[in-house]
Amino acid sequence: MESLTYDELIEVLREAKAHSLRNWCMCLLAFSHGMRASEVCRLRTGDLKDGHIRIKRLKGSNATTHQLIPHKGQPLLDEVKAIKRWLAERPTDAGDALFPSNKGGCMSATQFYRIYRAIAEECGLPANKCHPHTLKHTTCTMLVRTDMNVAKVQAFVGHAAIASTMKYVTVTDAEASAEATQRLMRMRS
Repeated sequence: MESLTYDELIEVLREAKAHSLRNWCMCLLAFSHGMRASEVCRLRTGDLKDGHIRIKRLKGSNATTHQLIPHKGQPLLDEVKAIKRWLAERPTDAGDALFPSNKGGCMSATQFYRIYRAIAEECGLPANKCHPHTLKHTTCTMLVRTDMNVAKVQAFVGHAAIASTMKYVTVTDAEASAEATQRLMRMRS
């Protein structure tokens, strides 16, 4: 499972924004909420309410509702402004699809895949990071690395089974040894 580094993520968001507000918003939401491409594409304008987004998870996962996250330090991560700007630009004849296709209705996951792949390739990412699911992997990996409780990560990304979330928990022998040594030494003090 490949994930982006922070710098790669920012570069992807920068490139997506250079393509269009829609592409930036789609990539940002996929990352910020650990969404699959198909979950992003199925979003409706009615899923946005009072600064929150309702995500209808797929693959047996649980539906989740998240707050839209402002970001004062890095404008590319400010999804409140991104959504606001996208809604102002979004075609008025697009029905209720948050990210409409050119033919009407919701954009397909295949189309989002093509968009993300083009952006990732322009950023010079390796082939194993050129799939939009990399954004979900990045979310999970970053949350686990900040020592967020794995059960809370599971709930946030809507995994039905904790085993799906545990894939992101990786520990080296050196990390395990160092922490065990510290804890054992404290116990003996």
